[in-house]
Amino acid sequence: NDTEMIECREPALQMQRLIAIMKRLRAPHGCPWDAEQTHHSLISNMIEEAYEVVDTIQRNDWTQLREELGDVLLQVVFHAEIAQEAGRFDFNDVAAEVSEKLVRRHPHVFVPVSYTHLRAHETGA
Repeated sequence: NDTEMIECREPALQMQRLIAIMKRLRAPHGCPWDAEQTHHSLISNMIEEAYEVVDTIQRNDWTQLREELGDVLLQVVFHAEIAQEAGRFDFNDVAAEVSEKLVRRHPHVFVPVSYTHLRAHETGA
């Protein structure tokens, strides 16, 4: 249920909650301002939020950093929702792509399963 998710306080479900809130804001009878935004109209917001994160880090304001990182995350969720509405991709696609990229770029950490299995078999582990 959408309402249950929006009111959810379970820590492990907060990403889903944020996505549900954004969907509601852009839905009919949601927020007119949010509904009319586009990738292009949000460019300045994305830049501003990124600069605010940088400023907060430079000031060592770790309490404020949580809020500013949330604002950047909101921009990512906002853009992903717009893309989903257009049938391009959704937030899960964004998360999957960055996850794959991290694994690919760190082969020294994420050894392929077949190699790990082979090494375990060779060493008798």
